[in-house]
Amino acid sequence: MKVVADFHTHTVYSHGKGSIRDNVLAALKKGLKKIVIADHGPGHWLYGVKKKDLYEMRKEIDELKKQFKEIEILLGVEANIISLDGDLDVDDEILSIIDILLAGFHNGAFFKTAKDWQELYFKNKLSKIIPALKQSCRITNTIAMVKAIKKNKIDIITHPGAKVDIDTKEVAKAAAEKGTLLEINSSHGFLNVDYVKVAMKENVKFVINSDAHTPYDVGNIDKGIDIAIKAGLPFDRIVNIEI
Repeated sequence: MKVVADFHTHTVYSHGKGSIRDNVLAALKKGLKKIVIADHGPGHWLYGVKKKDLYEMRKEIDELKKQFKEIEILLGVEANIISLDGDLDVDDEILSIIDILLAGFHNGAFFKTAKDWQELYFKNKLSKIIPALKQSCRITNTIAMVKAIKKNKIDIITHPGAKVDIDTKEVAKAAAEKGTLLEINSSHGFLNVDYVKVAMKENVKFVINSDAHTPYDVGNIDKGIDIAIKAGLPFDRIVNIEI
C-alpha cells in the first residue's frame, strides 16, 4: 500500500510555513505522483488567500510544472461554506484559475448574511455549552453542506464533522450523487472512524489527505490510514492509495 497523492496542502499564501516549491519538493521526496496546493478561500477573515495572489500561484505552479515533469502539480482552493443555501466564497473568476475545488466549514469564515452568522456560527458555538441546541445545529449544518455539494462542482469536502457536527449519511448520499470525494483528514482526524463507517454504506469514494501546514507534513497520512483501517474501509474506495 502506498500513498500516491496529497490533495490538501497549505503554503505561505494562507497560513502554511512553506512555499509552493517547498511543498512540491517534499512531495517528490515522499514519492508522490500528485500534489494539490489548496490554501483557504478568500472569505476566511484571517487566512484567506487574496484573489491577486491566486494569479501569482497559478503562474508559479505553471513554471514548476515545466521543471518537475515527474509530478502533477495542481492549484486548488479550500473554499468556505458561507451560507445556509450552500454558497461558497469563490466566484467564477477564481474557479477559472484553479484546477480543483475543495470546500468545508471553517470557524474563520465570513458568512453571507446575519442569519447565516446566527445559524452557522453563533448557534454552533452555543451548542457546546447548551446541549439542547446540538440536534438543531446538526440539521442546519447538514442542510447547508448538502446544498453546497448540489449547488457547486466540489471535488472534495474537507474534514467533514471537524468544525461543526453533520449527519454523515445525508452528506455521503449527496456526495455520491455528485461524484464528490469525502476527506479523511490526517490533521483533524475527520472523518473519524464512526463517520467513515456511516459514510461507506453509501456509494461514495474517499481521499486521505495530510492538510499539511508545513512541507514536512506533506504526504503524512498515517493517521488517516489508521482511521480507514479501523473503520474497515476497503482501500479500493480511497482514490489516492495504491495497493
